[in-house]
Amino acid sequence: MARFIVRRLFTMFLTMFIVSMLVFAIVEIAPGNVARNILGAYATPEQEKSMENQLGLDRPIIIRYISWLLGSDWQVSRRLGMPVKEIVISQGVVERYHQWWAVDENGDLVQWDVEGGKLIKLVRQPDGSVVQVLDDQSWKFDEDGNAYFWGLDTANRAALWMPGQEGTEYRLEYSGWIEAADSPVDYIPMSKGLLRGDAGISLRYKRPVSEVIGRRISNSLILAALAFSVSIPIAIVLGLIAGLNEGKPVDRLISLGGLITAASPDFATGILLIMIFGMWLKILPGATVFLSETAIFKDPRMLILPVLTASLVEIGYVLRITRSSVVEVMNSAYVRTAVLKGLSQRQVVLRHVLRNALMAPITVIMLHVNWFIGGLVVVESVFGFPGLGNFILNAALYKDVYAIEAGAMVLIALAVGTQLIADIIYSLINPRIRYA
Repeated sequence: MARFIVRRLFTMFLTMFIVSMLVFAIVEIAPGNVARNILGAYATPEQEKSMENQLGLDRPIIIRYISWLLGSDWQVSRRLGMPVKEIVISQGVVERYHQWWAVDENGDLVQWDVEGGKLIKLVRQPDGSVVQVLDDQSWKFDEDGNAYFWGLDTANRAALWMPGQEGTEYRLEYSGWIEAADSPVDYIPMSKGLLRGDAGISLRYKRPVSEVIGRRISNSLILAALAFSVSIPIAIVLGLIAGLNEGKPVDRLISLGGLITAASPDFATGILLIMIFGMWLKILPGATVFLSETAIFKDPRMLILPVLTASLVEIGYVLRITRSSVVEVMNSAYVRTAVLKGLSQRQVVLRHVLRNALMAPITVIMLHVNWFIGGLVVVESVFGFPGLGNFILNAALYKDVYAIEAGAMVLIALAVGTQLIADIIYSLINPRIRYA
């Protein structure tokens, strides 16, 4: 069993690595212009080019994939010839700012800027203030005698300044998009990489994806856990009852109900429940309005309709799978032998039918764990629930590439992880299964 788990873990990581390349490639070739989404529909070609350069989107796709997976800090450290360090500045309970600094030979945290063709070193003081120091002696020269300098700017990027070849940078300020002169000609966005928990900066929220997506994953886990705990026990019990009463009125009634709920689209079921309980009876809220991160704990009623919507579809599907599996097991030779031996129906069901009949439903259930997390996008959209599925949908519409890639990898990890859990459960339910 241990050897099997080790092999499956190796296969799981290999699968995630291959799929990560596919996800990255698909997001890259998908239609849409990231720079235009940020700048607006009336952006000029020069503004688009500047924005793509600042975001590092004009770098080769292989380099961008490596940076996304392994980070860019080690690449930048080689260019600068000094180590780089990320610090987190907290303001209040919620606000947190990530800043990248280079560590010079004196151990000081430094960044750079260019003003009027002069290279300025920004030295961070212990109290958090910054002192500006003229640093023109740090210019380097290439074979043609052209001056250049790689350093960290104040926007968490490695920047290449070249006097006489300054670029024009367009950046977002509170007053709108402004044009800045004396700007670098090339950029490398700073990141630690996905493998170290840094999926990049969300282009939409202007915050690290890991921070933005964390709360969404928690919300979806709460919604999925409640829907799972409600739907699966009910579906298995009803499927067992229907299978044990094959062809009887109770079987027909349960099967018909399961067919109706399984065939009904999520959005139709959700809208119907909103109309009944939110508009006509007015006993439940028809939308999930999150005024704070703890809103669902302050008003748990917001979860009832989303959970019910997600549960009804799953109940119908798992119910029908369980019924079919129970009917198949009841018609098997070993069950007929057990009955002929004089075992009671209770003993036959508990010892022979239940364990064997649950094999197929477990496969479906474990596959649907991934659906419960990411496939709830329709339910989350109908009720305005800020979960992972809704997050990925909005990221795709905005073409927030780092958010899409991070969300996809979370779903992939859930998909391959739940299959490993399913295999372990198989061995516990049916001891005849052995893994070499």
